[in-house]
Amino acid sequence: MNRVLILVNITGLIIGISYGLHGPILPIFAKNIIGANYSELGLIGLSNFIPYMFIPLFVGILLDRFNSGYILALGAAINSASIYLLSIAQSVPEIMGFRIMTGVAHAFFWPPCQSIIANESTEKNRVKNISWFTMFFVIGFMVGPLLGTVFLEGLDITYRILFQITAFILAAAIITALLVSRKRVRIHYDRFSFSSIKEMKRFPEVIILLIFCTSSFGIILTIYPAFLNDSGMTATDILLLYFVFGISRVVSLALVGKFARKISQTLIAATIAVSMGLAISVVADSIITFAIALVLMGFGFSIFFPLTLEIILSKTRKTISGKIIGAYETVFGIGWALGPTIGGPITQSFGDETPYLVFCVIGIGVTLLAIKSRKKLEPQRIQN
Repeated sequence: MNRVLILVNITGLIIGISYGLHGPILPIFAKNIIGANYSELGLIGLSNFIPYMFIPLFVGILLDRFNSGYILALGAAINSASIYLLSIAQSVPEIMGFRIMTGVAHAFFWPPCQSIIANESTEKNRVKNISWFTMFFVIGFMVGPLLGTVFLEGLDITYRILFQITAFILAAAIITALLVSRKRVRIHYDRFSFSSIKEMKRFPEVIILLIFCTSSFGIILTIYPAFLNDSGMTATDILLLYFVFGISRVVSLALVGKFARKISQTLIAATIAVSMGLAISVVADSIITFAIALVLMGFGFSIFFPLTLEIILSKTRKTISGKIIGAYETVFGIGWALGPTIGGPITQSFGDETPYLVFCVIGIGVTLLAIKSRKKLEPQRIQN
């Protein structure tokens, strides 16, 4: 692995730690300290993800024109500031505003990292390198909740201090991103266009699978912690459950090279796993059953990302890879925004378990579509 990929992986690890450190706690902070209800938790989640519906398109265009490392450093700086500001939030609208900043920052983090990895990889090792980067991020996301447990239980700090600590940890990613920028000299100049949107239209089956996966993932990130809290789980229990969630994701990503040999079958298994995890969540009544649900969903969510990206990149010219990655991430943003938007009001109106039941049923339908579209869910090599 070359130095650029090592630096990108370290950046992913740092940002993953910061996300894991504060992410599962934010819904609890909003519910118990600020007084947010489930509809407002959904709005907070929507605020976080809605910039990701649009910003990645522009970032994708920038990636083909400017140094990816500088764009990555900008994202880390905005992200650090947005998390620090959570420590002074006093209302739901304030949290929503700061989460909009986080969503913008994430668009300046994930697509640049993918673009760097894609340009530093061959077709043979691209899936492996993207999986390794995702695994480093997920390892950080797994370690973060453990650190959060130490800070909250061992050092007895408040949620607000935890956000400040998280911001300073995340700021370290600015340094590694700037080191990446010193090595990133290959830039493709291309005319400003939105042709990547047309490119993505060639993958309707992939888009449907992604929207289901990211919508479900959005609920698990934004509403599920509060659902766990209302189901009798303490803040420490929730952090430990997300640690287990992280282990499942890391193990899945470590095996993605083997899974990549049969991409369509693996994606079908992933939709089944997510649907089963959602179904178990409806009836779960202990930390063990919730852990089983999160292990299943951890597998499904993790496998989706590198394999669906490989399908798209394998059928796309390398000279427009930055733009297509931006469009791909925009699909992620649409799904992430849909999840909390639907899940919050459904929970508020029909009960805590309802959104997981609804998405489980949707997952069954998506699984049937994946089975029908097996041939279209395989990568294809083209002349670049």
